Amino acid sequence: MKFKDIKAPLSTETIDRREMEKSGENIYSIINILGKRANQINSIIKTELYKKLDEFNAYNDSLEEVFENKEQIELSKFYEELPKPTAIAVQEFLDREVYFRKSEDDTKIDL
Repeated sequence: MKFKDIKAPLSTETIDRREMEKSGENIYSIINILGKRANQINSIIKTELYKKLDEFNAYNDSLEEVFENKEQIELSKFYEELPKPTAIAVQEFLDREVYFRKSEDDTKIDL
């Protein structure tokens, strides 16, 4: 996932419910879909962050020594400044980049 290209807002914004219902689904299904997508995005971000932070781990016998690494601090700040996963999921939904399948009839719905 390319985090620099994310166009989601950093703060909370009100979204017109009718804009979201243009997909043909009811609002409760849409909220359920967005929640699942936000969980996926959150796990992707966490995995990537932990993988990058693992490179900075220095395995020492001494627990008292704390190393301040500027690169590590900048990396952490970058991930802290990203939009919330729910904002990213909503923006993807509004940009029609999310698709979902209903499990009962197994049809794919492109948004």
